[in-house]
Amino acid sequence: MSKSTETYWNVLAEENKDKWEPIEGSAGMLDQLTLAFDKKTGDYTRLTRFKAGADTKIFGGKSHDYPEEIFIISGRLYDVAFQQWLEAGHFASRPPGEVHGPFICEEDCLVMEVSFPSQCVSAT
Repeated sequence: MSKSTETYWNVLAEENKDKWEPIEGSAGMLDQLTLAFDKKTGDYTRLTRFKAGADTKIFGGKSHDYPEEIFIISGRLYDVAFQQWLEAGHFASRPPGEVHGPFICEEDCLVMEVSFPSQCVSAT
């Protein structure tokens, strides 16, 4: 089985705005849209939209027991863990266990995330 796909659609088009889901606990400041998901492996590709003024300190820093990649499409985020602004064009390939965030967002920001739970390295 491979990731689900929806071929050739504009995820940012007005007619697709209802496909975005608010991220629980974000007070309406974060939305997500899953672009592709592999039911067998759990691997997924997702967009996260941070609205101007978003601050994820309520969630704290995060880490995963699998690798993930992010690409900043537009805007910018401040990653508190790295004390660094991530701006449009930044790419990160995070190894399992790497702590990132919380994030502070002064302007709207759009992030693409590709995560690989199939490559989980947690201890058993």
